[in-house]
Amino acid sequence: MQKLLMIVAAAAVLPWAAAAQDASSFLGRWDMTVTPAEGTPFPQWMELLEKDGKIEGRVQPRGGAWRPILGAKVESGKIIVAVSAGRGPEIKWELTSSGPDKLTGVEKRGDKDGPMLAAVRAPKLDRPMPKAWTAPKPLFNGKDLTGWEPIGNVTNNKWIARDGELVNDNPEVAGQPNHGAANLKTIAKFQDFKLHVEVNCPEHGNSGIYLRGRYEIQVGTEGGSQPSHEMGAVYSHYPPPAGAELGLGKWTTFDITFVGRHVTVVRDGKIYHDNVEIPGPTGGALDSNEVEPGPFFLQGDHHGVIRYRNITISVPKK
Repeated sequence: MQKLLMIVAAAAVLPWAAAAQDASSFLGRWDMTVTPAEGTPFPQWMELLEKDGKIEGRVQPRGGAWRPILGAKVESGKIIVAVSAGRGPEIKWELTSSGPDKLTGVEKRGDKDGPMLAAVRAPKLDRPMPKAWTAPKPLFNGKDLTGWEPIGNVTNNKWIARDGELVNDNPEVAGQPNHGAANLKTIAKFQDFKLHVEVNCPEHGNSGIYLRGRYEIQVGTEGGSQPSHEMGAVYSHYPPPAGAELGLGKWTTFDITFVGRHVTVVRDGKIYHDNVEIPGPTGGALDSNEVEPGPFFLQGDHHGVIRYRNITISVPKK
């Protein structure tokens, strides 16, 4: 009897330990699709792990940086993930297993049901470095937008070809909001590649190079308060090297090698990221279908006359 009381007392003191023990099928990385009652489905991402008897983790919202979860527990065969709490109702995700490596559920906003959730276990994408690459091929012909198409707010497309450059002609005008212009993506899709691109980003400018349409390499600045949001960062995951200059207002070169989910970024001959792993899609991703090839896209929905040129790609030789 005394031993039983001790077990009951331990469970009461350590509720998260019991939750973590029952959560094994929910742990790991998940590529998510959120479907509102009205509107277009959009991607998110979640990672859950067990540490010291508790469930910890992070989520990647539709835009911006990833953020840590507030907590998680398993009840009646489902996991409840506290995503955020603030001025509005608390947001939780309630998810159950719907098959091998699949989850389905609903986002709860307070006591009300919100968007529907569907998740698949994220692929490892653990591939060896190719032994040889094709010769670089231009993605931009310097004359027009052949091979590219605007996405997002296409009625406010500011992308043009001018003087051999691909330009987001969206100037910053004092006192006037100018967000909401279109982004621009390639029609072609790619898996593993070597990308060469040159960019000239003005002071206060903000853009990004999205790999496979899912993973952002930051171009420009978000003001300097968060290093992982500055020029050359793998957005919200890896900042540029300490002391790296923004170099705004002049041409700078990126050479990016992306194989599986490992990326190497070299800027102006200096290694910024050396074969680092990108855990999952970053904010602004087109989708969460990580196993699939995807386009490049250039962010144009922020301000600044961003100029790109000499965009070439190499892919693994077959």
